[in-house]
Amino acid sequence: MEPGNLTGVSEFLLLGFSEDPELQPLIFGLFLSMYLVTMLGNLLIILAVSSDSHLHTPMYFFLFNLSLVDICFTSTTIPKMLVNIQSQRKVITYEGCIAQMYFFLLFGVMDNFLLGVMAYDRYVAICHPLHYMVIMNSQLCGLLIVVSWIMSALNSLLQSLIVLPLSFCTDLQIPHYFCELREVVQLACSDTFLNNLVMYFGVVLLVGGPVAGILYSYSKIVSSICAIPSAQGKYKAFSTCASHLSVVSLFYGTSIGVYLSSAASHSSHSSAVVSVMYTVVTPMLNPFIYSLRNKDITRALKRIFGMAGTKRTIIWE
Repeated sequence: MEPGNLTGVSEFLLLGFSEDPELQPLIFGLFLSMYLVTMLGNLLIILAVSSDSHLHTPMYFFLFNLSLVDICFTSTTIPKMLVNIQSQRKVITYEGCIAQMYFFLLFGVMDNFLLGVMAYDRYVAICHPLHYMVIMNSQLCGLLIVVSWIMSALNSLLQSLIVLPLSFCTDLQIPHYFCELREVVQLACSDTFLNNLVMYFGVVLLVGGPVAGILYSYSKIVSSICAIPSAQGKYKAFSTCASHLSVVSLFYGTSIGVYLSSAASHSSHSSAVVSVMYTVVTPMLNPFIYSLRNKDITRALKRIFGMAGTKRTIIWE
């Protein structure tokens, strides 16, 4: 059957990772476990920051938002994949695909902005410590978050809207576990020049911008740390940004790895497998990175569970 244009496309097929029926229970259990750990870990970070007044600072305000976005980011793709595996149906409606694409882009770009904003926060804290609270006031922190949301939403809306006029071929199989923008555009039979142009422009502007900000911030941070005379002072200064640097390395390292691997192998299936690193693994590991390396978060969580344990003891008595 020759490829042709389809009008009124009703659904796409998400091929996922494997068509082997024997592997489906393993894949289902693995992703369900990672999703539950992601939800639990990020919810604990949100609970700790919101309930402890000592954590009501700019750094933890941004961490609160990062955990919230990570929950939404993972929830955009994993539940649908789990439902498809459980029901043994790999379909997603056309409307559901566009919606999933929109929210995936929204939360993915928001992750980029938050990492950039958090790098700026660490830059001010280390390079201008005496003016930190004046510079990073509540108005500026709120403005940074609002602008980040607006930019992310506008980009996602634009990217999704220009997919709507596309005509699709008879092959509606997406070799991925979610509706990834690039994979959907590649299925189109109509001209996709505008889509590719907007896509690459968005990557340069909305990903390259935060990355440039992160690199600039850390270049200044390294210079300031090197100027500190004592080794103890250097360690203390570095420890304040070690968690953020770890998250940045993990997120961008895996993201770059996805596109390099897919470009090298020309395989959409391998791209789907590697993309699990930044869509699932990174949001899952973020709470562990921040809680294990952060005494304030650990103390807040211990206080919460300690209070819960005390209340439970009183009730039972």
